[in-house]
Amino acid sequence: MKSRTFLVTGASKGIGLALAQRLHSDGHRVVGLARQGNERGFPGTLVSVDLSDRAKTQATLDKLALQYQFDGVVNNVGLVKPQRLGAIDLDALDSVMSLNLHPAVQAAQAMLPNMRAQGWGRIVNISSLTVLGIVERTAYAAAKSALVSFSRSWALELATTGITVNSVAPGPTETELFRANNAPGSEGEQRYLAAVPMKRFGKPAEIAAAIAFLLSEDAAFITGQTLFVDGGASIGKASI
Repeated sequence: MKSRTFLVTGASKGIGLALAQRLHSDGHRVVGLARQGNERGFPGTLVSVDLSDRAKTQATLDKLALQYQFDGVVNNVGLVKPQRLGAIDLDALDSVMSLNLHPAVQAAQAMLPNMRAQGWGRIVNISSLTVLGIVERTAYAAAKSALVSFSRSWALELATTGITVNSVAPGPTETELFRANNAPGSEGEQRYLAAVPMKRFGKPAEIAAAIAFLLSEDAAFITGQTLFVDGGASIGKASI
């Protein structure tokens, strides 16, 4: 197995951190981007940058692209601001769309020259089960749907270059943020569980395993696809 170098955005917690740990254990180098860049024990290099700041993000990416020869990027950073129709604030909608989408474009563009030059590369965009529809997620679901479209379009553009582009769409996953909003035994927890045929939440490490596969040599003939990792939630509720 060849050791690769991967960039992961939103890498300090949840799925991003689990992925960094998985890639590190597989022998790869990880460079993570996060608002907080001082997390102890991060399995690689964690760089502090506010990814909502377009100029600072670009400056950081340009610097890293000179410092490392990246083999791939995982666009994981995201932002959720739940709002129902009738109460949608356009500034909030814009902030959700921009943080979910702008860094993905910037990171892919910054890493592209080296991946093209070496004839090998991986881009994985982290989408969400919410693309299939959920209340109070107008902006978030739209942004995550756009990432799926990014993957399909970029996959076609790069199909003959050795660079693959795919999406992973997690279902409800037991991250710190999820638990902060859905305590054990809460109504929110029960609502999410009711939609998952396996009757449990995903673990960050399980999502990371799917992403790691798409970054691997074994996934060389897979591009433009969206892999739902959701305990069956995308195919419907379990029979009762």
